Amino acid sequence: MKWVDLRSDTVTQPTPAMRQAGLSAAVGDDVMGDDPSVNALQDRVAGELGFQAALYVPSGTQSNLLALMAHCERGDEYLVGMDAHTYKYEGGGAAVLGSIQPQPIVQAEDGSLPLDLLEAAVKPLGDPHFARTRLLALENTWHGRPLPLDYLAQAGAFARERGLAFHLDGARLYNAAVACGVPASQIAGHFDSVSVCLSKGLGAPVGSVLAGSRGLVDKARRWRKVLGGGWRQAGMMAAMAHHALDHHVARLAEDHRRAATLADALRSLGLAVDGAFTNILFVTVPDGRQAGLAKALEARGIRISAGRGARIRLVTHLDVDDAGLERVIEGFREFFA
Repeated sequence: MKWVDLRSDTVTQPTPAMRQAGLSAAVGDDVMGDDPSVNALQDRVAGELGFQAALYVPSGTQSNLLALMAHCERGDEYLVGMDAHTYKYEGGGAAVLGSIQPQPIVQAEDGSLPLDLLEAAVKPLGDPHFARTRLLALENTWHGRPLPLDYLAQAGAFARERGLAFHLDGARLYNAAVACGVPASQIAGHFDSVSVCLSKGLGAPVGSVLAGSRGLVDKARRWRKVLGGGWRQAGMMAAMAHHALDHHVARLAEDHRRAATLADALRSLGLAVDGAFTNILFVTVPDGRQAGLAKALEARGIRISAGRGARIRLVTHLDVDDAGLERVIEGFREFFA
C-alpha cells in the first residue's frame, strides 16, 4: 500500500523526472565555485526574486542562520516572532553560533508582528546598556497562512525608517505567492534577504537558497564554509531543484485545494479545524484520542504527527493525490463514527 504521509511537506519523494535531471546534471566543485548547475540555480533564484546574488545551502535552518550572521555582528539583536521558526525551532543558532540576541515579539493571529510592539522593542541608539537592534525577521507563510501583502509593505517601511535590515524566512514563499496570486518577486521585493526552501512543497530532495545583495551573499558564503556547509558536486541536487522550479510551483494550488477539501470534510465530522489557507491545516482531536487516531490511520497506510497536544497539523503536498486524500477522509470518518 502506498503511504499517505501528512506529517509534513518535507517527506516528498523526488519524482522520476527529477531523479533523471539529477543523474544527467553537469557538476563541478561548488566550494571552488565551479559547479555549473549550482551556479545556474543561484543565478536563477536571484534573478526571479529580484536580488543581485544567491547561495545554495543544505537546509533552511542554515540559510536563515547565514542571513542572520551576515546581517548582524556579535552583540547585535534581531526582532523576531515569539513562535517563529528562526527563534523557536532552529536550536538557538543565532545566539549559540552568531552571538546575536533574539528579541521575541508576540505575534498576531495572522503571524504578523504588530508595528507598535516592534516600535517598543527597538533599542535606543548609542546606549551601551542594550544590544544593538539591527534586523527584523518575518516568516511567510505562517502556519500555512500568507502574510497580508499590505502588512509586508508597512513592515518594510518600518524597517527602513529605523535603519534595520529586513529578512524573510520564506520556507514556503512559493505557497504564499500562489495563494495570493502574485509572483514570488512581489513578496520578496520588500526584503533585503530571503531564504526559500526547495525541499518542502516544491518537492526537491534537499536544499534552500538565500538571496540578497552581492555583499551579503559573499559574507554568507564565508559563514557557510565556517559552519561546515560547503559542498562539492552539489549540482546533482541543484538540477533536481531546477526541475522543481520548472514543474512544481503552479501545481502548489493543487495542494491548497486538497487541504481545503480535507478541512471541509473534517468539519463535517464535528471536528474543530483551522488553517487551510495553503497546504497546512490544524485539527483539534478530543483529549485522549490522538494516539488511537494515529494508530487507526496507520493501519490504513496514513501517517500523521500526533504529539501530546490536542491540535494536530496535517500537511498536503506533491505525494498526496485525490485517492490518498479520500482514504484520509474515510479513515477519520470511520474513527469518529
